[in-house]
Amino acid sequence: MKYADMHCDTVTKLYRKQEDLSENNCHVDIRKMQQGQCLLQNFAIFTKTDVQDSSFTHQAIDYYYEQLEKNRHTIRPVFCYEDILENEKNGYISAVLTLEDGGVVDNDLDNLNRYYERGVRMIALTWNFPNGIGYPNVDGKTRSLYRIDTEHGLTDFGIEYVKRMEELGIVVDVSHLSDKGFYDVLEHTTRPFVASHSNARSICKVARNLTDDMIRKLSERGGVTGLNFCSSFIEDHNEKMTLIQDMVRHINHIVEVGGIGCIGLGSDFDGIGNDLEIRDASGMQLLYEALKEHYSEEDLEKIFYRNVLRVYKEVWK
Repeated sequence: MKYADMHCDTVTKLYRKQEDLSENNCHVDIRKMQQGQCLLQNFAIFTKTDVQDSSFTHQAIDYYYEQLEKNRHTIRPVFCYEDILENEKNGYISAVLTLEDGGVVDNDLDNLNRYYERGVRMIALTWNFPNGIGYPNVDGKTRSLYRIDTEHGLTDFGIEYVKRMEELGIVVDVSHLSDKGFYDVLEHTTRPFVASHSNARSICKVARNLTDDMIRKLSERGGVTGLNFCSSFIEDHNEKMTLIQDMVRHINHIVEVGGIGCIGLGSDFDGIGNDLEIRDASGMQLLYEALKEHYSEEDLEKIFYRNVLRVYKEVWK
């Protein structure tokens, strides 16, 4: 079963280590993606804004394109939905450029236009620190995973920011955003948006996961949440191992609450510190095998790639 993964931190990690996308010791490389039957991989440029600024972001984007050019015989960037179809037709993996912490626009919407021109097609509005756009749930200083913020959401600039994202055709990503911020996005946007790497809070109570009401609202908008493989977001107080059976529990719950159309994959590969039963991108078919007893082939296609591609088709210009 081919798959689309809405989030990994691989390129940022490779840039820091000056390693190659073709083969490395990370969760994701060309060989592993081929073994796992990857159709499309989102590559997030993660900027830790308490110690880095937008110059880091642009340098990492440069490295992303250098790596894609170096490996152009197997993977190609995409800028519109049709590029995905063309890449698949020609046997290439599709790569989508995303940002994690949209604050790297430096409070200037003209810089958002610049990132779009550089190929960014999805932006996580915050990471674990407040920025000019809005507020997160998890506090990057205390690292409390259970701190839920229902008071602070999008700023006035953040509201203009998400509106400009829709005008440009950039997918709004609410993973890491506060609860109040989620509902502000819902109020001030009209197109589908995503939580690229978030799970179900009813099963695992960390603030990074979505409540049942959020899942329903996301589904009603036509959006998707991507299953995060990190153990801390799968099972409370688990920092050791992510088991496939526990991942299936989250998928089943999200489908029960929001329907089959609102679930996808958002591994968070190379942003995870714990051990994984699906050890890297080469093992993605293990999840497919575990889900076969629960879902039809048509529904499995929706979970593994069709739901995500539908959002891209609707949002990208």
